[in-house]
Amino acid sequence: MTPDYLRTRVLPLCLFFLLFCNCNKAVDPVRKVWVAREKGKYILYRNGAPFLVRGGSGYTYMERLKAIGGNTIRTWDTTGLGAILDEAAANGLAVIAGFYVPESKYLDYFYRNQQKVDSQYAAFREVVRRYRSHPALLMWCLGNEVDFPFRASYNKFYDAYNKLLDMIHTEDPDHPVTTTMVNYQFRNVMNIRLKVPGLDILSFNTFGDLKHLARNLTSFSWLWNGPFLITEWGIFSPQESKLTAWGVPIEPTSTIKAGLYREFYTKDLPADNPRFLGALTFYWGQKEEVTPTWYSIIDENGAATAIVGEMQAMWTDSAPKHKAPELEVMLLNGRKAADNILMQPGTLQTAQVSMKIPVTKGLRIVWKVLDEDFDPQNSNHPIERKVDTTPRDSFRITFRAPEKEGPYRIYSWIYDDYGNVATANIPFYVVGT
Repeated sequence: MTPDYLRTRVLPLCLFFLLFCNCNKAVDPVRKVWVAREKGKYILYRNGAPFLVRGGSGYTYMERLKAIGGNTIRTWDTTGLGAILDEAAANGLAVIAGFYVPESKYLDYFYRNQQKVDSQYAAFREVVRRYRSHPALLMWCLGNEVDFPFRASYNKFYDAYNKLLDMIHTEDPDHPVTTTMVNYQFRNVMNIRLKVPGLDILSFNTFGDLKHLARNLTSFSWLWNGPFLITEWGIFSPQESKLTAWGVPIEPTSTIKAGLYREFYTKDLPADNPRFLGALTFYWGQKEEVTPTWYSIIDENGAATAIVGEMQAMWTDSAPKHKAPELEVMLLNGRKAADNILMQPGTLQTAQVSMKIPVTKGLRIVWKVLDEDFDPQNSNHPIERKVDTTPRDSFRITFRAPEKEGPYRIYSWIYDDYGNVATANIPFYVVGT
């Protein structure tokens, strides 16, 4: 072979194989976070080491999350992102930073308004430039449950979305970009494959449907066989739960939730799938959605439900020294939540909670009656009805039904001396006269 032939033909071919045939190897001296495929398995690398996402969706109580074995938190928008990243770094946690993206259905309001689209682009670019070098940043999440329709009428949405995606990759090649969808939706996955080719990872928010995720990932691997995250998971959502006769969901006690958490974690979380990059439980902190307690792994006072203990046990193989109080049952007039409890206005009622392990000391019990309607001054908080409970701090109390007709719940929070809490509630309906 002549020197010219080696230089013009053989050397470029060798460079091609070096650059592209080894692109899935773990070593990437440039990027801080990347996904590699090795021997049929996807691995998320962070600063040169494999990193399995394990943590909570939320951005509070970081020190506690780290103490029970977590390594990642998540935000849904960029509000206070700098402080969140700093606190995460101080606690050795990584952050999936979310961008709020208007849903695709807002075509006229947002996506056909070029000024709004351009303003969003400029604002997102500023955030990326400001925080792309932060040591706590793990990846960007471009939109939460945005929905990806097919019709050509949504092209303005796709134009704006892909422009944002390209901008993030250009401004910050060090961190992957994902987005989330509710459960595994074939339509969304297909449209992402057809119309949004630049996403690095797909993420799922899934609750009761977690039981079907592994099957869907396998059944539709012909459509998409890439890496995935579970960015929200937990017990059955209110939409997946049994309803009362007047249409409100029946919430399990915190003790039942903890058992469901363990069952979902051990039987349904697809951690053995070679495409699995990790999972985040929902909600790490206190969140009012349908009720103040449904998704709250930690209550508004910072007390830990039994799910925290289960998280620690699953992540560290070490149970907490002091477990949260365990509830046997909550009753209202001797009946359970599924019994469709009706009552007359102002009539005397009896509520009680029973513990699995009888305890008479060291527990503090708080009772409240909350309206199913939300406070117009605070759309995330149900209206509290002031009712007198007798005695105030007791496993068994009496109270008078509200005078106004409508749906309510009576709640019980049972606190111990170790920063733990158990929760339960029963819906009831006051029938007008």
